[in-house]
Amino acid sequence: MKKEWYLEYEIQKNRPGLLGDISSLLGMLSINIVTINGVDQGRRGLLLLANDDNQIKRLESILHKMDTIKVIKIREPKLRDRLAVRHGQYIQRDADDKKTFRFVRSELGLLVDFMAELFKQEGHKLIGIRGMPRVGKTESIVAASVCANKRWLFVSSTLLKQTIRNQLIKDEYNADNLFIIDGIVSTKRANERHWQLVREIMRLSAVKVIEHPDIFVQNSEYTLDDFDYIIELRNDADEVISYDIVDEHNMFSGTNFNDFNF
Repeated sequence: MKKEWYLEYEIQKNRPGLLGDISSLLGMLSINIVTINGVDQGRRGLLLLANDDNQIKRLESILHKMDTIKVIKIREPKLRDRLAVRHGQYIQRDADDKKTFRFVRSELGLLVDFMAELFKQEGHKLIGIRGMPRVGKTESIVAASVCANKRWLFVSSTLLKQTIRNQLIKDEYNADNLFIIDGIVSTKRANERHWQLVREIMRLSAVKVIEHPDIFVQNSEYTLDDFDYIIELRNDADEVISYDIVDEHNMFSGTNFNDFNF
C-alpha cells in the first residue's frame, strides 16, 4: 500500500540541475513526487508517495551522502508539513509552548487553511484565538468553517450585532457544528443562563473556538491547559497583544467594549 512521506532539505551548494538530480533519484527509486515547494529561504519541501518504507530508507541513505543538500526532515507528513508545501512557508510555532501558533494579517490565507484542517477533525477540540481589535479573528474563523464545510454558531459575538445566546434549539446540539464564543462578551454582558449553556457546549464532542481565551479563563472555571490549540493573530510580527482592560482584580474597568469588535 502506498504511503505519503515528507522530505525537507536545505540547499548547501546551489547549482543548476540540483532539483533535476533529486527528481531523477526519486524516479530511480520508484518514489513519486506529489507536491514540491520552497518552505523557507534555501529550503525545499516535498510530499512523496512510496510503495514501502525500504524505498525511503534507501533514499535517506543516499541523500545523506550528497554534499549539495542537507536533509532536515524525512518523516510521515504532519499538518504543518502539508501546509508548508501548499503555501510555501511554515506556520510559526512558539518555541516554549508547542500548542501556540502565530500568524500575521498578511498570512490570513494560511491561517484559514490551518484552522479548516483543525475543524475537519472529529471529536472535542478547544481552540483559542488571541488578537487585537479588527485584526480579522472572527472573519478567519467563519471562512475556515466554510472551508471545512461546518455550520458555525455564535454563542457570543459582536460580528454583526451583539449576540448572547442563553439556549440552543435541538438541532443545534450537533457535534458537526462549530461553536464560537467571545470571551469578552460572555464575561462582560452574559448572565448565569448563558454560562450554563457555555458549560453544556464545552461538554459536547465538537469544535469550540474561544476568542480572547485569556479573558475567558480569568473569569471562568476553565484554564489555558484545557485548550488544544492557541492561535495568535497580529497586524505585524512586532505587535503586542495587550488586555489593558483588565485590572488587578481581573474585573473590567469601564472600557468601551465596542472597541473589541472582531
